[in-house]
Amino acid sequence: MKILLTGGAGFIGSHISDAYINAGHEVVIIDNLSAGREKNINERVVFYNMDIRDKAVAELFAQHRFDIVNHHAAQMDVRLSVRDPIFDAENNVIGFLNIVQNAVENKVKKVIYASSGGVIYGEQDYFPADEEHPQRPYCPYGVTKLIGEKYLFYYAMTYGLVYTAFRYANVYGPRQNPHGEAGVIAIFLQKLFNREAAVINGDGTQTRDYVYVADVVNANIAALSAGDNEVYNIGTGVETDVNHIYDMLNKYSGANMPAQHGPAKPGEQQRSVLNIRKAAAHLRWQPAVTFEQGVARTVAYFKENELEQGGVKS
Repeated sequence: MKILLTGGAGFIGSHISDAYINAGHEVVIIDNLSAGREKNINERVVFYNMDIRDKAVAELFAQHRFDIVNHHAAQMDVRLSVRDPIFDAENNVIGFLNIVQNAVENKVKKVIYASSGGVIYGEQDYFPADEEHPQRPYCPYGVTKLIGEKYLFYYAMTYGLVYTAFRYANVYGPRQNPHGEAGVIAIFLQKLFNREAAVINGDGTQTRDYVYVADVVNANIAALSAGDNEVYNIGTGVETDVNHIYDMLNKYSGANMPAQHGPAKPGEQQRSVLNIRKAAAHLRWQPAVTFEQGVARTVAYFKENELEQGGVKS
């Protein structure tokens, strides 16, 4: 199949790109490199340095006649979305619509969409949250991701578009950017390897559901032939608190730096964990990598690929 992968130079997208290529598919990537890295791009893809809001996207669709669109390009910084909700919406709503509208007009067989399980549900009423949990996003980023899901439903009902939406938990692993606001594991590793203080917000008891990137990739492979017109949580169903993460990274990195705590972030969600039974039943998908295994692999990657003269590459 010919697949358009937006955000294919990014952390998650580049891993999906590699997997699709290895499975024999033809992959075209759109990425403006605002967060992605050129070094992540598989040499066997066709790459366009292009913004998803660009009108030239229509020409690309007409030229390539894609079978599948996998949409991972997004503004995904929660704090930036709070500071600048208009910029967030320009990327995550207008840019998204530019991709999906062209997919419909060019009769793309399916759209796979990266949504968010971490922020869409807000403070949970029960644990873990299934897909029917009330959706109360606490930040503009979560609002725009939920809007994308609603638009997909609209296009399915009105134009017969087929889609699969994934509500990701907190994804981590090799290639995650340690210089952004998201990705506590990558951020902590950068600090530890640089012998800098890694500050834990608040008391460190806040929890998230951490899923390894290779497991997320497997869900995106499954969605090529299953899960039509459904929304799925992709996580582990396991809560892990920040203190435990720091201790484990400290151990595997060999840094042995004492933990430091700073003020709690105002409005930070205290607990988040996802129920993944629906993905297991429909997609035959289960996470295969334990948290400890994933952390060990991530630390090994950082040591091999991100360290330079005793520090982390910028």
